[in-house]
This record gives sequence, structure tokens and C-alpha cells, in this order.
Amino acid sequence: MQTNEQFKQVIDECRALYVAKLGDYGAAWHVLRPASLTDQIFIKAKRIRTIQITGTQLIGEDIRDAFMAIVNYSVMALIQAELGFEDFPLGKEAAIEAYDRHATQTYELMVKKNHDYGEAWRSMRVGSLVDIILMKLLRVKQIEDANGATSVSEGVEGNYCDMINYAVFALIKLNEEAANKKNTK
Repeated sequence: MQTNEQFKQVIDECRALYVAKLGDYGAAWHVLRPASLTDQIFIKAKRIRTIQITGTQLIGEDIRDAFMAIVNYSVMALIQAELGFEDFPLGKEAAIEAYDRHATQTYELMVKKNHDYGEAWRSMRVGSLVDIILMKLLRVKQIEDANGATSVSEGVEGNYCDMINYAVFALIKLNEEAANKKNTK
């Protein structure tokens, strides 16, 4: 399967989880300020890294779930960057439409970058993808702490898009590893 198809498949899975959670909680996340969403992404990435480093985990949540959370929280952060946070959540349909819009924009960015970088991510380790996500988060925190001011760097939106892409790439790699293990049994 080619990257574009794999990417869409992973995003569809993340979207399905997002929609299911909208059914449970509504868009309660829409009341979060941008820094709170950044911190949510941070704790998910930090959890993955801790599990990778220690080789153990005490909570049953798979790291795939944490990568999916990074994708979904990053899309939510893009929505917040566009619409701002509110005291009242978005309606379900508006939340889904905004998700789809930002997922499509991120996909289009991935296609362009993947072309220019020659699918370099395929040679990367999942641990490196996590480290890059953490680096992007530290960049976003720095930008947020400077009230959005940058002199030469892209803003938070570009970093969130990159985090989505790196998390999707990690999920593709994990899916491929699982399929390879299944085929060798």
C-alpha cells in the first residue's frame, strides 16, 4: 500500500475515534485554551517515550492509542488556532467539519513534503518520530509563551501539522510491523 493510501487509512481510524468521542463528550475540548491542548499532546508523547525507554507500561492503553490521541489533539489545536476557544463547545457537525478540513489540509501538506523529502520517514525509527514530536511541542510551547511571536519561524499551525504527520507515520510503521509479525507466524 502506498503512503497516501496508508495515511488516509490512519486518518480515517483517528477520525472514527474522534467522532465516537464526540458522541460521548461532545466537543468539550473546545473550552481548552491553546496551551492546554499543547500540554495534552505533550503528555501523550512523553508517555510513549517513557514506555519506549523503560520497556514497561503499567496502564493498558497501547502506544497506538497515544499516537492516535496526538493526531486528534493536534487537529483540535488547529481548530482552536482557527476558531479560538469558547466557553461553550462547538456543535457536533461543526466539530466534524472542522476536523475534516484540517485533516485534508494536513494530508495535502504531507503529500508535498513527502515528495520533496523522498519518503525519508520510512527509514526513521518510531522513537525518532516521537522525539521530533516532542521537539515540535517544545517549539510550540516557546511560541505560546511568547504570545505567538516569531521572527523567522513558522507559527504553531505548521508545527501541529508536522506533529500530525509524524504521528501518522509512526502509526503506519506500527501497522506494518504488526502485519509483518502476523505474516511470519
